[in-house]
Amino acid sequence: MKVIVDTSVWSLAFRRREVVKTSEVIALVRLVEQGLVVLLGPVRQEVLSGIKHRDQFERLRERLAAFPDLELTTRDHETAAELCNLCLTKGVQAAHTDFLIAAAAVTRGYAVFSADRDFENIARIVPIRTY
Repeated sequence: MKVIVDTSVWSLAFRRREVVKTSEVIALVRLVEQGLVVLLGPVRQEVLSGIKHRDQFERLRERLAAFPDLELTTRDHETAAELCNLCLTKGVQAAHTDFLIAAAAVTRGYAVFSADRDFENIARIVPIRTY
């Protein structure tokens, strides 16, 4: 099964001064080796945002270039809004990018790999698989 990797995991792997072999980083390496990683354009943008040094930005952009963006559709964006609205009625909040990730995962049968709790909260309301 393909796995959409969230910004939090990419940040652990690539945005630290020193790579720490956390369980998330080790799992990401395995997913990459198996060819199961999926990247969304908005996640790429989040990962690349806020980098002060141009050379660091370029190195990270080169690393991420190995992963083509999953093509998102109008339906993905509409589903993300629906999931957001549903979760809000149940008291669950998250970033719009998180709901876009959730929508892409739900409509394609993919899992979501994140290092934060937002997807666990969304998964209480929405039938997404977490990795």
